[in-house]
Amino acid sequence: MNLADLMTLYNYNYWANRRVLQAASGLTVEQFVAPHDLSWGSIRDVLVHTLGAEWIWRTRCQEGRSPSAMLDPEQFPTLGALTAQWAEEESAMRDYLVSLGEAALSQPLAYVSTGGRPFSSTLWHILVHVVNHGTQHRAEVAHILTQLDHSPGDLDMILYAREAGIEE
Repeated sequence: MNLADLMTLYNYNYWANRRVLQAASGLTVEQFVAPHDLSWGSIRDVLVHTLGAEWIWRTRCQEGRSPSAMLDPEQFPTLGALTAQWAEEESAMRDYLVSLGEAALSQPLAYVSTGGRPFSSTLWHILVHVVNHGTQHRAEVAHILTQLDHSPGDLDMILYAREAGIEE
């Protein structure tokens, strides 16, 4: 893995996030927080989980600190509150990624899970995991958004690449 490819994955990740958040902006607060058959309950809760995972992994990687808990969905009563926090996290993650050197990507990173269990993983594996994890949860949310007549449209990376002008 190299930094240029990693940045492409993160650019895709945030492009896809924006599409989902934009589609969710058409929901009522009740629809946003209503329970669905999703991995984390409501659309809000799945999105907060996804944001929380990005935050936890960046904190582990950048600061060498392992938070002991995920973000609390109750901190985000509205989509606007969640979107604002995600913009801050995106900026922090981008700042972190541009600070990395190529050699850092292949280094191991020791961390502790939120359950207190110690692990070690290669940095680029962690960073790709964040994008892959987001893809899984965006797909879940996109399914429910589509059922609610607020589809985000296709979220394929190839579409991002075409829009970004990196794929002909």
